[in-house]
Amino acid sequence: MEPLIKTSNLCLAFGGVIAADNINFELHAGERLAVIGQNGAGKTTFINICTGYLAPSQGKVYFDGKDVTAMTPRKIVRLGLGRSFQLPQLFSEHSVRECIQIAAARRNKELSWFRSLESTVDAREVDETLALVGLSSEANELSFELPEGKRKLLDVAMALALRPKLLIMDEPTSGVASEDKHSLMETVMHALDERKVTSWFVEHDVDIVARYATRVAAWIAGKVAADGTPAEVLNNPQIKSEVLGT
Repeated sequence: MEPLIKTSNLCLAFGGVIAADNINFELHAGERLAVIGQNGAGKTTFINICTGYLAPSQGKVYFDGKDVTAMTPRKIVRLGLGRSFQLPQLFSEHSVRECIQIAAARRNKELSWFRSLESTVDAREVDETLALVGLSSEANELSFELPEGKRKLLDVAMALALRPKLLIMDEPTSGVASEDKHSLMETVMHALDERKVTSWFVEHDVDIVARYATRVAAWIAGKVAADGTPAEVLNNPQIKSEVLGT
């Protein structure tokens, strides 16, 4: 089966710091990939290369069989590679419903100063997306008024409105209260499963990784130091020592 994401000999350095050191990597449809590593290990750099925010000094990135190495983030999103951010990227002056409407209108290339959002987007689709992430009751609230966990859910909902094949999430539980992390991930993973979206998430909480990932890749100094099942990687002596600090 053709991998959804494939990288070939990816390299990138910032001065004397090697952020991507000859990375060859594949991700297949249906996987739940957790990426772990200390700060500065290269996790976000790798995401930025794959999503068009950074250009590698060497190597190629393929998404769904297409070479996307030189593409802009906007073009890559239109191919079906979605992303949510550690700090949710919301339209703070708009309501929760409007944020999803804007994302859907952008997908349809119908966002215009001369047409209302309601006339460009199917209301049922918006309602379904709101229900999927548990935000129906907050639909008319301004997005900046939401607590952090629900802001994260809205960021995911906006990404889902773009109908991605793959969603990359950068630390989806960061800033969320400990008692709310599992319920957030349950909602997110259920939503992705319902839409048949492959997931890749960066995470520091080992409990979250062990529970929600089917595969774990550990980054050390710009390289994939271990790649396998959660049990294999989280019990790897090098990963326990250099990544988990145990």
